[in-house]
Amino acid sequence: MRTFLLSIAFLNSVFSISQSQPIKIVDEKSNNRLALYAVNNTETDYDVLLSVKGTNFRQSQSKPRWTRIPATSKVLMKTLILFRGKEPKYTHQLKVNDSLSRRALKKPFTLIEVPPKMIEPKKQITIYSPSNCIKCDSLIGKLNTNLYIFREIKLNDQPEVKEQLQKSLAKTISLDSLETPIVNLGGHLFTWITDYETLVEQLNK
Repeated sequence: MRTFLLSIAFLNSVFSISQSQPIKIVDEKSNNRLALYAVNNTETDYDVLLSVKGTNFRQSQSKPRWTRIPATSKVLMKTLILFRGKEPKYTHQLKVNDSLSRRALKKPFTLIEVPPKMIEPKKQITIYSPSNCIKCDSLIGKLNTNLYIFREIKLNDQPEVKEQLQKSLAKTISLDSLETPIVNLGGHLFTWITDYETLVEQLNK
């Protein structure tokens, strides 16, 4: 069993995983109205407080109230009345609280379908697939099924990566003859990880 430490920077795939806000505000225009919805894509209930400022519209002058946004739901928060022939310009301020209050306003809501949460592994995963790889599809299929965040690079589609990867491996290993994937875990190359179970075991070490 051999492990190779990558020295080429661009082979060490770095993913920037953005941290999603629990509540997002989306707008939907209909005739002379602009509806502002709070969308909760999480499995947690929140209370939110929304205030809106801007021009070319009018809105209710009542004081904003904390409103309950149930898990995986969409709630109408505000309706702006648009001035005819004018393009609305607005900014909003949103406060989010996971400490639920009994006083929070409870409005009608619509349940939404939320994609399953992906697993961000302890080490970044990149699968390099040689042209003759007969075990790549199985490994990649298992990673997808188990919702892991990873990257696949088909070496025939990335000649520069293929060339640099070949230089990083032992001279006795020919990429064109490999029938197994090359796995990059956090900057280390593994040529002997050929199945999902072995990859997860190595990932958790």
